[in-house]
Amino acid sequence: MEFIHHPYQPNETIAAIATPPGEGGIAIIRISGKNAIDVAAKLFSGNVHSFKTHTLHLGTFHNLMFEPIDEVLLAVMLGKRSFTGENTVEIHCHGGSLVARKVLEAVLSTGIRAARPGEFSFKAFMNGKVDLTQAEAIQELICAKNEKALEAAGNQLRGKLSGKISYFQKELTPLVATLEAWIDFPEEGLEFTTMEELCEKLESICKDMQKLLDTFHNGKILHDGIALCLVGCPNVGKSSLMNALLDKERAIVSHIPGTTRDIVEDHLRLNGLNFKLLDTAGIREAVDLIECEGIRRSKEAMFGADLILFVLDASVGVTSEDLNLMELLPREKTIAIWNKTDLPDSQITSIDFPHTVHLSAKERNGLELLHKEIDTVVWKKGPPTREEILITTLRHKEALSAAIDSCRKVIQGLHLGTSPEFLTSDMRQMLKDLGIIIGVNVTETILSSIFSQFCIGK
Repeated sequence: MEFIHHPYQPNETIAAIATPPGEGGIAIIRISGKNAIDVAAKLFSGNVHSFKTHTLHLGTFHNLMFEPIDEVLLAVMLGKRSFTGENTVEIHCHGGSLVARKVLEAVLSTGIRAARPGEFSFKAFMNGKVDLTQAEAIQELICAKNEKALEAAGNQLRGKLSGKISYFQKELTPLVATLEAWIDFPEEGLEFTTMEELCEKLESICKDMQKLLDTFHNGKILHDGIALCLVGCPNVGKSSLMNALLDKERAIVSHIPGTTRDIVEDHLRLNGLNFKLLDTAGIREAVDLIECEGIRRSKEAMFGADLILFVLDASVGVTSEDLNLMELLPREKTIAIWNKTDLPDSQITSIDFPHTVHLSAKERNGLELLHKEIDTVVWKKGPPTREEILITTLRHKEALSAAIDSCRKVIQGLHLGTSPEFLTSDMRQMLKDLGIIIGVNVTETILSSIFSQFCIGK
């Protein structure tokens, strides 16, 4: 099997700095593979070969010329009891970039090679220490930007998603066997289960798989964050609202229409979630080439956003340009905002949007109501519970969707009286699609894509 276009060699010894670059209290250099103990023994003052597994030792780390580099703590983890499933040594040195690099250079000078991105986790996967969903969870745990994302990654790392997929496989396997028995022994009159019972079991499993698939909306929010786009006609106060949400003067505010001509981007943490906030150019009929390009980009950002804040001027009311823009907006992911409610002579009218908020961005009034409405739109069926199992990646979603499609084909075929030999291929494809999620029957391309996203040293 190949990993990032390089052959995988069991027990090949690799090394890398496992901590982030920069200065800190400690840096960790990780060595894993058949020769990890021998390498450490050449460079550490203690008798590494005598160290018991999962023990920590203080000593001097030197290069092959016996020139001291640093006083370090050396941890030994042997064989199957290590994260990678191979002999592993970790060197804990002082956390300067130079000293960590010197330690790694000394390690590599013994003839072993530098690890590729994610290769330690890849070793763990290949040696059966983790399945593919757990390996992915390691990177998600590292990259988690909020508490709920951390909880979801933790659940996945502890094998909850794997357990759910394995449960589906366990329930489906005897059903496949039943169908194949009907094919292989048609004259025997075998009745492991009736056709009705088979349909009922498949429908129950399909329902459970669909329930898991439906968590992708929430899982994607936690995994990717939310693209939040402010749209509206010129001079309705989009930039003022952006500044109010960020609680800083990020965008230029002016009474002159068309001030914002490009997308202004910033990041916002709200209600425990991460948002990419996009302030766009006012959308109107324009003849200026630069403004036209800004409006084109605004529409592109609007259609690609997860959530849209459609800003209207409460002192002016709905204009013809507002009406034209309304025709483009997807209602299910749009919050209509009547801004400038601090001004006299309000022109607020009823509009066809299920989510509407009145506020004054300038005075910072009504922002709490907007925060609550954002929460309502984002969590369509309520936020996930702490223990809920979530689908968080497109890879998982596509594989589970394919399994559900195959399951529905089999159910339909049974109802129509289709011969079992035509249904077993769909049943086997269903098991294969589920296996792809946890790393069974997974292609080299998928593995390369997943582990290449990991940081070096992980």
